[in-house]
Amino acid sequence: MKKVVVGLSGGVDSSVTAYLLKEQGYEVIGLFMKNWHDDSVTISEECPWLEDSNDALIVAEKLGIPFQTVDLSSEYKERIVDYMFNEYERGRTPNPDVLCNREIKFDVFLKIALQLGADYVATGHYCRKGVIKNDDGTETYQLLAGVDGNKDQSYFLCQLSQEQLSKTLFPIGELTKPEVRKIAAENHLITADKKDSQGLCFIGKVHLPEFLQQKLKPKKGVIVEVPDNAQQFQMDVPLFSNKTQELEFQAEKPVYAITDGKVVGEHQGAHYFTIGQRKGLNVGGTKEPLFVIETDVEKNIIYTGQGKMHPGLYRNTLFVKNDELHWVREDMALESDQTMEVMARIRYRQPLQKAKLYKTEHGLYVDFQEKQSAITEGQFVAWYIEDELIGSGVIS
Repeated sequence: MKKVVVGLSGGVDSSVTAYLLKEQGYEVIGLFMKNWHDDSVTISEECPWLEDSNDALIVAEKLGIPFQTVDLSSEYKERIVDYMFNEYERGRTPNPDVLCNREIKFDVFLKIALQLGADYVATGHYCRKGVIKNDDGTETYQLLAGVDGNKDQSYFLCQLSQEQLSKTLFPIGELTKPEVRKIAAENHLITADKKDSQGLCFIGKVHLPEFLQQKLKPKKGVIVEVPDNAQQFQMDVPLFSNKTQELEFQAEKPVYAITDGKVVGEHQGAHYFTIGQRKGLNVGGTKEPLFVIETDVEKNIIYTGQGKMHPGLYRNTLFVKNDELHWVREDMALESDQTMEVMARIRYRQPLQKAKLYKTEHGLYVDFQEKQSAITEGQFVAWYIEDELIGSGVIS
């Protein structure tokens, strides 16, 4: 009998994952990951992980499977939280959920599961795993979108490797959320009607600005409003001698100076803000709401523009450096000067967009057919062919 360790989070998705695997004849062990207990950074007065671990225990008892809690908080702090602070300090916006899957669930947690003698780990992600049998007897694993288009979470797993996928099962990927809740209710699982968790992966109810302020000190600076007819947006496109030069030009963000607009307010630190952000600027009196179009953490200036159609928010092209480029399908990785037509997204839940990949010596350009709003450094771009996630990278 194959042994599977399920990451029981205390939510309905992982509860049904454990139930389905038991029904399929696997020997199932439930493991709850405790990822935070750093009192120097207050998360919330409430302590959701205690409630969640209790719910996970009740589910395990109901299913008649062994259950234990593992404390991964030191790894979580080192690999996720410290990384987040470092990225925000540099003026980039990390995605903790993608990192948590790559660094914690499918690395540290996977290793613990294998030490327990497990053949696989399983999580309650809405995605599917495909297997291609190769002529030489080896197998290639596919990361496929979940059947429920509304809940597809393949984007969050965009950094997984072939090795990690080989040891992973996603039992609810073929189901919709309502079907998952129905299975939980029919089997009297306590989590059947539990609301989906919000907030930072595993930490719980985090109010991000307050969280960041505890490590990144406030620093007063100015908010500048850049008009939509600023010089940067009127530039003629030069003639290029090759495609790489053109892509390089298109991927470059406009560079702003205070003289490009007018000072309209103050902020407490450019490193708290991200491109596309509207809330928290506290500037009134404009015809349309202000959106952040750029942050300069060196000079501590936030540049904004009126309205969500402001040209400062839009670009066609982004760049991923070689060391931040990842292929789930290593066999499909591009060599220099090769291209690939794909569908891509730059954030979770964004509808897939037509794009073309261009590989150069230094990295990869993703050139979208239509301009994209708020392409943000530090976030992940992921690309697909049909419903298969092929690769991803950190936006430079």
